[in-house]
Amino acid sequence: MASYIPKTPQERADMLKALGFDDMEALFAHIPNNLRAGALEIPAGLNEADSEAAVEELAAQNRVFTDIFLGAGAYDHYIPPVVSQLSEREEFVTAYTPYQAELSQGILQSIFEYQTMICSLLDMDVANASVYDGGTAAGEAVLMCAERKKNTVLVSDGLNPQMLDVVKTYCNSYGFCIKSAHLQDGKTVVDAWDDDVFALLFAQPNFLGQIEDAEALCALAHKNGAKAIMSVHPIAMAMLQTPGEAGADIAVGEGQPLGMPLSFGGPYLGFMAATSAMMRKLPGRIVGQTEDASGKTAYVLTLQAREQHIKRERASSSICSNQAQCALKAGMYLAAMGPQGLLETAENCYYNAHYLAKRLEELAGFEVLCTGEYFMEFVTKCPVPTKKIVSELAKRGILAGYPLDEEDMLWCATEKCTKPKIDRLIEALEELL
Repeated sequence: MASYIPKTPQERADMLKALGFDDMEALFAHIPNNLRAGALEIPAGLNEADSEAAVEELAAQNRVFTDIFLGAGAYDHYIPPVVSQLSEREEFVTAYTPYQAELSQGILQSIFEYQTMICSLLDMDVANASVYDGGTAAGEAVLMCAERKKNTVLVSDGLNPQMLDVVKTYCNSYGFCIKSAHLQDGKTVVDAWDDDVFALLFAQPNFLGQIEDAEALCALAHKNGAKAIMSVHPIAMAMLQTPGEAGADIAVGEGQPLGMPLSFGGPYLGFMAATSAMMRKLPGRIVGQTEDASGKTAYVLTLQAREQHIKRERASSSICSNQAQCALKAGMYLAAMGPQGLLETAENCYYNAHYLAKRLEELAGFEVLCTGEYFMEFVTKCPVPTKKIVSELAKRGILAGYPLDEEDMLWCATEKCTKPKIDRLIEALEELL
């Protein structure tokens, strides 16, 4: 039945009367006065030409940086033009997995291929059709590991702080306790193990850019009867030890580096993959390949019914959707790059970061703080306040690193931070100093 919307004051009055109210004030009388927003001060609408001019004026305030040395969870990687050219075709932009999912074979096939590539990249057995972002993926992974007799999650201090905030929200809702594993020289150290811990969550590389001993951390978790969750940078997995090789039970991460532009912070996607032993606890949509009655290849939602997610507290997860468009971009990015292209990208990130660190240490007062190996991010002590470095470099069209405090800054160099760009940065810092 179509919904009815009253259009005139008389129609609104008649509807209120039918509901037993004299006016709008009576309709909302049950809401306390201190919770009411009051009258909304909305200006009059603009015509099309004025609206376009207003938007252009706002857009002119944007600053687009071509030299970006900021990472900390969002990364400026090269995206082959074919990714946007194909993924933004109208068939993909407007399509969504409907309630009768098997009617959308094309979308299901794209999701299945995305899952397959994620499993291959991470050396895991099964992946889902993505969740909202990396933090959501980490939070959902913690819920997958929960046990009745244990109540604590051990989380490395090297986890991205924003991701940690999401995990805290998940744990707070379920009454789980979070304990920290501190960093020593930038790497995770577990001094003591609490018997109440059911999962260890750490990042690879970690937030400070350091490469953790993932295999040792996973082995420690298993030795103490807990699950190991690795949050990884996907491009780094082409070069570093994968979660599967390290022995992780669940691998999660932010998929933004896989073909998503920075775009003022989103939309992004969280990828999740697990071992076959954890397969039935994996949330979100999972697409499987089968054959139809005619023996032709077909794709279906598998392992779980969508309806389980609407059972409120009895559901294993509240994730019943997926970032289908972002997952499509990620799949197309991985297909366009291929294993060799992804490896070359990771190697360029590594070498650019180490060249940047070398050049920074040539400047008086700059010092790389952690002695361990790093992938494409690292921390330096700075001779002038970090906020001043950020503001002064911005005037020169350079986006600096992420200030950790007044002295320490987290720098990042992706494959796009070429030698000429790094040299320009050093020149600008020399002028500043």
